Amino acid sequence: MKRITRILCGITLLTMPSIEFGGYFLLQVLSGEVAELALTNFQQAMFRAGHAHAGVLVILSLIALILSDHARLNTFWVWVVRMGFPTAALMVSGGFFASAIGEGLTAPNEWVGLLYAGIFLLAFCMVVLGVALMRPAAEEAQNS
Repeated sequence: MKRITRILCGITLLTMPSIEFGGYFLLQVLSGEVAELALTNFQQAMFRAGHAHAGVLVILSLIALILSDHARLNTFWVWVVRMGFPTAALMVSGGFFASAIGEGLTAPNEWVGLLYAGIFLLAFCMVVLGVALMRPAAEEAQNS
């Protein structure tokens, strides 16, 4: 594993306690322990989705970091992939949370665009990394 990959994986892992705390807070809210937060069913669903996506996409980011070491990408595209996956995780989960913030909301607010932008970034990075992983090395192409 490249040194920069180890560092980025370490930084990414350090975000996990904040996701864990978010899960604890969400559990408290959904259990009625935080009575001053009267959330609508829509808001509860969006907060659950934001929390779940944060955890899953951070794990996907870790996997993508490791795979980026083995992809046939130039420096620019490696960094697009390395930074795109965790940025998409922030955008998607943040989009769920931000689009449900407001008193008594029952539909997404204008921040829902952040969610869609994150989905696009994630899909783009997955395609770039997937294609790069399938490209043969120069020596493999000559032997084919």
